[in-house]
Amino acid sequence: MKLAEGLALRADAARRVEQLRARIVGSARYQEGEEPAENAAALLAEVGMVLDEFEELIRRINRTNAAAQIGSDGTITDALARRDVLRLRHAVATSAADAATGRNHGGSGRQLRSELKMLAALPVAELRAQADGLAREIRELDVRIQRSNWEVDLLD
Repeated sequence: MKLAEGLALRADAARRVEQLRARIVGSARYQEGEEPAENAAALLAEVGMVLDEFEELIRRINRTNAAAQIGSDGTITDALARRDVLRLRHAVATSAADAATGRNHGGSGRQLRSELKMLAALPVAELRAQADGLAREIRELDVRIQRSNWEVDLLD
């Protein structure tokens, strides 16, 4: 099985756990004289089995990510950490540029000459260019990660 398939199974298991959790909550109590919509105890047993499978997939994915190399990016785990930090850098640069332009404060400027003029404390154009570069780097790294997901076999 390829890593990408394991990731898809993990996502399916997570969705299944959430669905079962909702069904358990909906069936945990019922009115006297009525029958519950579903057997909550059976659902609990089922969710336990799904969680066991989920845990095993997480372990295998983590082992694979820590062992599999993707070129100069190091391991997949290294690349995932790099991508997470790049996303945070991008968010900070974008937020800083937005704040410097006043985009987050509703008004775009003063309405009367007597009002105080707001000035940008940061170089907006540089921040936008930096954010664009970071976005490109994120996309390129994400492509390398996705490619490796389909090339690397999931470890046991």
